[in-house]
Amino acid sequence: MHRYLLHNNDVLLAEKAALSPGQVGLLSGWGVFSTIRVYDGVMFQWGRHWQRMKRDAERMRVPFPSDPRWIEEGLYRLLDANQGMSANQVMNQAMNATLRAVVVRNQGGLWEGAGQGREFDILGLTANVISWPAAVKLGTVPNARHAASEFAGTKYLSWAENLTRYERAHADGLDEVILLNERGEVAECTSANIFVVKGSMGKGSRVSTPPLSAGCLPGVTRALLLEEIRVPGIEIVEETLLPEALNTADEVFITSTTRELLPVSQIDGRNRVGPNPVCRQLQEAFKNLARHYVGAHARKPAYQVG
Repeated sequence: MHRYLLHNNDVLLAEKAALSPGQVGLLSGWGVFSTIRVYDGVMFQWGRHWQRMKRDAERMRVPFPSDPRWIEEGLYRLLDANQGMSANQVMNQAMNATLRAVVVRNQGGLWEGAGQGREFDILGLTANVISWPAAVKLGTVPNARHAASEFAGTKYLSWAENLTRYERAHADGLDEVILLNERGEVAECTSANIFVVKGSMGKGSRVSTPPLSAGCLPGVTRALLLEEIRVPGIEIVEETLLPEALNTADEVFITSTTRELLPVSQIDGRNRVGPNPVCRQLQEAFKNLARHYVGAHARKPAYQVG
């Protein structure tokens, strides 16, 4: 994590932030968050992240600010403050980073602390971009998503199950795990959506990802592939997937804000060998979309701390 964080209206040194156990959301994981990729100082697809957080906050009864510009302005002040603080960053160069925006509920329940005058707190943190492998190894976990839950697909702060499975996967020599729902269908990974490819380039390829009814999170990268990215000869659809589809697919890849698109090289010990031409085409289309977005939203740092 970088040196400064955002706490409501203030950009502070991380050790100076005043948080309290009596903020019920910190004890109970009662809040919502989103992870945002920063390209050249620009928060990529901020509007989509805001809308998802707002929807999830309504579902989880988390008080939420009405104006996205308030959080956006604060997060950009944070980016400006942390510019040049990362090990890979050159001072005065536009920042490339990972950003976490959090809304924590402060009031309610037995363990609410005295003097909690604010209904919620806003937190913002940045960190270096993770260096991911060129391809990932996956395992599978049955009954790991409850698709019928009213909170399925909600990105809330109680993330311990995902972190435990992710840590266990790494202890087992894997990069991630595929989570199956109570019906035995493919849902997602702990922090990524999953796609399977049938058909090769030039002959028409069908790229499928589980529908939201499978219990997966509506990832922003997933949504961009379904709604905005268009490559001739490639059809991208939502479709119920059983584990067998992973074995018979011509390609499998995962997506997330921090990973963009990554091909899968192994599932449950079975190697997948191939050039992954469809994933490569979609990777390039995604990079082009990101470049256009950043060009349209380019900005200059306007705030410094200290």
